[in-house]
Amino acid sequence: MAVNKEKNLWKFSQSESPTYWEKFILLVLVIAGLISVVQFAEWWFRSANIWNIYLYVTLSLCFWFGISRLILVWINYLHIDKPKHIDPPAGMSVAIFTTSSPSEPLSMFEKTLAACRNIRYPHVTYLLDDTQDPAFKEVAERNGAIWLELVGLPGAKAGKVNRALQMTSEDFILILDPDHIPFPEFLDHTLGYFEDESVGFVQVSQAYYNQYRSFTAKGAAEQTYTFYGPTQMGLFGLGSGVAIGANCTFRRKALESIGGHGIGLAEDLITSIRIHSKGWKSIYNPVVVSRGLVPEDFGSFCKQQLKWSRGVFEVGFVEMPRLFNKLSFLQKLSYFTIGTYYLVGVTSFFFSILPFLFFLTGILPARMSFTEFLIRGSFVGIISIIIYLYVQRWMCHPATEKGFHWRGMILKFATWPVFLLGFLLGVVNAEIPYIPTAKKAVTGHFTPFARPLLIHAFLFVMVLVIVIIRRKYFITESELVFTAERTWAMMGFAFIAFMMTLGGIYAALEARHLKEEEPWQSIDLKQINNNTND
Repeated sequence: MAVNKEKNLWKFSQSESPTYWEKFILLVLVIAGLISVVQFAEWWFRSANIWNIYLYVTLSLCFWFGISRLILVWINYLHIDKPKHIDPPAGMSVAIFTTSSPSEPLSMFEKTLAACRNIRYPHVTYLLDDTQDPAFKEVAERNGAIWLELVGLPGAKAGKVNRALQMTSEDFILILDPDHIPFPEFLDHTLGYFEDESVGFVQVSQAYYNQYRSFTAKGAAEQTYTFYGPTQMGLFGLGSGVAIGANCTFRRKALESIGGHGIGLAEDLITSIRIHSKGWKSIYNPVVVSRGLVPEDFGSFCKQQLKWSRGVFEVGFVEMPRLFNKLSFLQKLSYFTIGTYYLVGVTSFFFSILPFLFFLTGILPARMSFTEFLIRGSFVGIISIIIYLYVQRWMCHPATEKGFHWRGMILKFATWPVFLLGFLLGVVNAEIPYIPTAKKAVTGHFTPFARPLLIHAFLFVMVLVIVIIRRKYFITESELVFTAERTWAMMGFAFIAFMMTLGGIYAALEARHLKEEEPWQSIDLKQINNNTND
C-alpha cells in the first residue's frame, strides 16, 4: 500500500476551495461545539466539585488551556480560504536560495539543485555554502547554480540568507531547504500573487516523501497535515498566513523593510511576524509543489522539536511584546495561538504526574464523578472529532493525508519532556545551538530523549502493582467499595498516558534497527517532469 501511495507523491496536488455550503456546515458544527463547551464548563466550575483548591485551580488552568486552544482552532477554521490562481507575468526577477552546512550529504544537493534547474519559470539558483568543501562548488556549477561561499557568519541559515541578499539583486527570493525537491511548476503557483504590491511573501505547503520510512517519520508527517491544510488556510483567511522557513517566496523589499531575514531558532516565525508588523500582506497557497524530509528517528525528531519549542517561546517572550501594537487584532490572536502551542509540555507534565500524586497522597483536585465527567465531556470530544474529520476535506494531498493521525498524537505526547525543557530554557533565556535537522536516520542507539519515557513507564507499572497488592491484602471490604471509582478512574487515566508513553518508547527503539538510507537517491526527476506534463 505504501508503494502505491509513494507513486502519487510526485504529482501536483492542492486543497479544494471551500464552498459556502461547506462553510455553513462547519459553522453549525462549531456552534454545536461551543454549546457543548459551555455546558461542560457550567458543570466543571461548580463549587461543589472543588476538593483541593490549589490542585483544582492548576488542573483547571491546564485542562481549559487545551479547551481554549481548541476553540481558537475552530474559530480559525471558520475563516478557511484559498487564493485564486494567478499566472505569473513574464520577466520577474527571481532567485532561489538554498543553504548547505557541514555534515550534510553532498548527494542530496545533487538531487535538489538538479530539481531547481528544472523549475520552468526563469530564475537564478544560489547555493549558500559554508562547508569549505570544494565538492559543493562543483555540484552547484554542474547543476547551473551560482555558488556563494559564506563561512563563519553568525545567525546560521538566516545569517547566510542575509549576506546573500547583499550580494544579489533579484526582486523575489524563494528560500528552499536543501532536502526539498521542487516540482517544475513551483514558481507558477507563487509569483502571480506579487502583482499585488502589498504582498510581502507567499507560502506554499510543505509535504514529505520519506514519511513511510518509520513510525517516527509517519507520525512527524501526520502532525503537519492539518496545519498545512485547513489551519494555514484559516490563518490566510484571517490575514495571518505565516512563513515556515522553507517553500516561502519573499519580496526583497519586504525583507529589506525589516532589516533582513529574522535570526533565531524560530527564524521563520520571527520573519513572518516582523513582515506583518510592517503592514505587508501574506498569501498562503495550499498546493504541493515540492516534497522534503521529516526526521526518521525519534532522537532527531526530539532535537528538531527542542529547537522549535525554544524558538517559539523566544517569539512569545521577545517578539510578540515588542511588536504587539503593530499587529492587527486577528494577527495578535493568530500569533498568540501559535506562540503558546508548546505549552502543551507543561500541561502534559501535570496530567502525567497527577495520578501518581493521588496514589501517593490520596488527594484529588476535585470531587467530580468520573462517570459524569465522561458523559459530559464526551459531547465536546465527539464534536471535536467530527470537526477534525470534516476539515480534512481541505487537506493538500487528501489521498495520503486523511485519517485519525494516531502516530502523530503519540509523538506529540511522547515529546512533552522536550516541550517542557524548551519552555524552561525560554524562561531563563538559555541559548541552544542551531543544529540542522538530520537528513538521514541516526541509527544503532537508544536516544537519551526517551529516558523520561522509561521513567514514566516504570513508575506506572510499579504503582499499578502496589495498588493491586494493597487493595487485595490491606484494605477492608467497605473501603474497597468506597474508593473503587476514583482509584480505577485515576488508574485508567494513568493507563492512557502509559500507552502513549509506550508508543514513544517503541519509536525510540525502532531507531536501533532502522536501516540508514539516502531516500533522495531513489527519486527520478524525469518522472516528476512527466507528471507535470500529464
